[in-house]
Amino acid sequence: MTGYSDRINHALAFAAKHHDQQVRRGTRPPYFTQPANLAVMLTRYGRAEECVTAGILLEVVEDYSREGHPRDWMQQRIGEKFGADALDIALMAGERRTDDGGTEMTSDERRADLLSRLSGATDDARWLVAADALHSAGSLLADLRRTVEANSVWRRLSLGREKTVGGYRRIHDRLADLGFDAPILTELDATVRALEGHAD
Repeated sequence: MTGYSDRINHALAFAAKHHDQQVRRGTRPPYFTQPANLAVMLTRYGRAEECVTAGILLEVVEDYSREGHPRDWMQQRIGEKFGADALDIALMAGERRTDDGGTEMTSDERRADLLSRLSGATDDARWLVAADALHSAGSLLADLRRTVEANSVWRRLSLGREKTVGGYRRIHDRLADLGFDAPILTELDATVRALEGHAD
């Protein structure tokens, strides 16, 4: 591989600017490691440029959604710069702030809504959901393996240990139930199993 395309490099720069000064909860690493790592992961699995671009922009799109920006606004801000296809993938793979009727959802409802919408999602969107879960689960597992005090890592999780790890498991199981048998799902399963078996 000779490097990323201009579109992917532009998306990386855009995401870096958006996430400037943001850090992962309870840690020092900049939040930008998430979109950069998703780009590496999706590229490693041979996904097309629009899927890699959507992965880089996933958290940007979710932030815009949480802020209440409509799709038309995001089309001007994201779609016109990086392609409507990348925006559509990110919208399908990301949590929504409101349901189809415009009612704001709780965090539990947003997660359940994403799992439900996977039935109508494209293959690229399913890849992105799996990659996002794998990145988050893998980062958590790496933090646990680096520390001598596992509870200090579990305590910083806003949803708590059970809901966080259970959420990764539900994503895996939902994708498997839908017949998504891509190799990334095997990696996600192994990572979630390691989290489930990790001692306090």
